[in-house]
Amino acid sequence: MVEAIIRYEGGLHCAAVHGPSQSILETDAPVDNQGRGERFSPTDLVGTALATCVATTMALVGERHGIDLVGLTVRVRKHMTAAPPRRIAQLEMEIAVPVAADHPEQARLIGAAQGCPVRRSLHPDLEVVETFVWQGPLA
Repeated sequence: MVEAIIRYEGGLHCAAVHGPSQSILETDAPVDNQGRGERFSPTDLVGTALATCVATTMALVGERHGIDLVGLTVRVRKHMTAAPPRRIAQLEMEIAVPVAADHPEQARLIGAAQGCPVRRSLHPDLEVVETFVWQGPLA
C-alpha cells in the first residue's frame, strides 16, 4: 500500500504529497474546464502515468534481457470527449525505442509496453493507441 495526501489549495489547484518520499506534485484544472492550466491536470496525470509505466515496464524487461533502453522516450497525447460526460476518450503514445527494428527481443518489448500495470487498470472504453519507432542504438 502506498498513501498520498491531497490538499485542495483554492483556485482549482491541489497539492499531492507522496507518502513514502514526501515528494510533491501539484495539479490545476485545464483551461477548457475553468482552470488556468498552470500544472498537470488530473486527466493529464492519467496519460503521464500510462507513459511512464510503459517506459518503466519496458526498462525492467530490457534490464532482465540485457537491452539498453537509456534514451527511450514516450510522447503521450490525451484526447478528451467532445460531448458529455467529460472523460478521456483516447491516449495516443509514440514510443521511440533506441534499438533496431529487427532486434530479436522486439516482441518482448512491445508486450511489456502493452502489459504495463497502468494500462491493465484503464477502463476498456478508453482507447489506447501506440506507435513504436525503432531508432537503433543512440549515438
